[in-house]
Order: sequence, then C-alpha cells, then structure tokens
Amino acid sequence: MVTKRIIPCLDVLNGSTVKGVNFKELKISGNPVEMGKRYSQQGADELVYLDISATIEGRGSFLKLVKNVAKEVNIPFTVGGGVKGVSDAARLLDSGADKITINSAAVRTPELISEIATKYGSQFVVAAIDAKIIDKKWIVTINGGRVETDLELFSWATELWRRGAGEILFTSMDHDGTKMGFACDAISQLTKTVPIPVIASGGAGTEGHFYEVFTKRGADAALAASVFHFGEIEIVSLKKYLRDSNIVVRDDF
Repeated sequence: MVTKRIIPCLDVLNGSTVKGVNFKELKISGNPVEMGKRYSQQGADELVYLDISATIEGRGSFLKLVKNVAKEVNIPFTVGGGVKGVSDAARLLDSGADKITINSAAVRTPELISEIATKYGSQFVVAAIDAKIIDKKWIVTINGGRVETDLELFSWATELWRRGAGEILFTSMDHDGTKMGFACDAISQLTKTVPIPVIASGGAGTEGHFYEVFTKRGADAALAASVFHFGEIEIVSLKKYLRDSNIVVRDDF
C-alpha cells in the first residue's frame, strides 16, 4: 500500500506564519522556521511554505527564509509564491527547497510548468490549484483567490499533468479554514482524473477528516494549517489514529 503523507502548510506574510478563513481574516500563528522545525520533530512527512503576498505584491520569493528552513528542518519542504520563471525556481531550489509549487504563474504562462519540469524533473514541480464552486462548477482562481479565471478544475489539472507537473495540490477556497472537512467529492474526482499524486487541502478539522480523504477519496497526502498551528490536532496522535485505522503512514519513532 502507498504511504499516506501528512503535510503542515505554513502561509507566510511579512516573515510570520498566518492563517485565516476562506483566504481572509489572517491571524499570526508563529515563526515559520521554528514551527517547521517543531513539525519536523513531531513526525510531519513534508512541509509547504507559501509566500502568500509575493504574487499580489509582485515581490520575489523569500530566499532568506528558505535558507533558514533548510538549515533547521530534516524533512522535504516545498516552497511557492512569486515563482514567475525558471530562474525563480532555480533560486528556490538552490536555497534548499526540495520542490517548488506554482499557481498563478502557471495559469498566466502554462508552458512554465513544462520548462521547469524539463530542466529539473517532474518530481520537483507541484502544481497548486485554488478553486471554488461558481454556478455549480469548480472554477480556478489566482492571486490568493482574488481573481477568478475561466478554467475548470479537472480540465486544468489534466493540462498541468500533461505539461509535466509531478503532483497536484488542490485547495478548496470554500472549505479553507472552516474545519468542516475536505472537499471530498472534488478530491475523489480529481484522483480519478489525473495519474499523479493529489494533495488535499482546505477544511481539515478532525482526525476523521484525514481518514475519509485517504480511504474514501483516494488522496495521496493531506495538507492542513490551523488545526496544527493552534494545537487542535497533534501530528503524533493523528498518525497513531491513522495507523489504528489501517492507514499506512511513515513510522517516525
């Protein structure tokens, strides 16, 4: 059986980890380097760092932070935000990131996925999709959910895979921060649509939500933020619960 991954996500704004609901009402939750180190020690499988203001403000990604994380963390971590070209990806990877994630730039310039995958390999490219339901369809958004596109979730995921993405990170804006569970129907369809790993994001509130998205919906990994940041779910206890429920997760001890 495939080992399922637990991935804390750290949204970074002006050097601090923040978290909100539906991408709004952001609250500071801690130092991103210290939090990443703690999650690594607690048994997280990977980490995702997103510079959530980079695309909006037109800034480059946070290379200094990436370098500091690489010094303190001993598990793979993915970095995104403001990646607009191969050179941006190169700087992130050279600074210590294990993978890069691209969202808005891929929508504007789809060939960027192919260019980075060709240069570094698909295993380094995580294609992020933020989407919400509009008129009963899952519509892709960019710029932190502020701009709606004419792209539909499943067809866009297929194009990203064909262009060379190694994983899809799907976040439901409708579920983000609500703690009411993942967008399970969409995730189930997504895992059947593309043959690459799907990371579920948005809505985790209980250990049972992780169980459902793994067993009934086929997600390869589950990403969460606030439930980990504020101690509502401990990674050690979550992994024990999943093991006891016959879900294969990495043994950390």
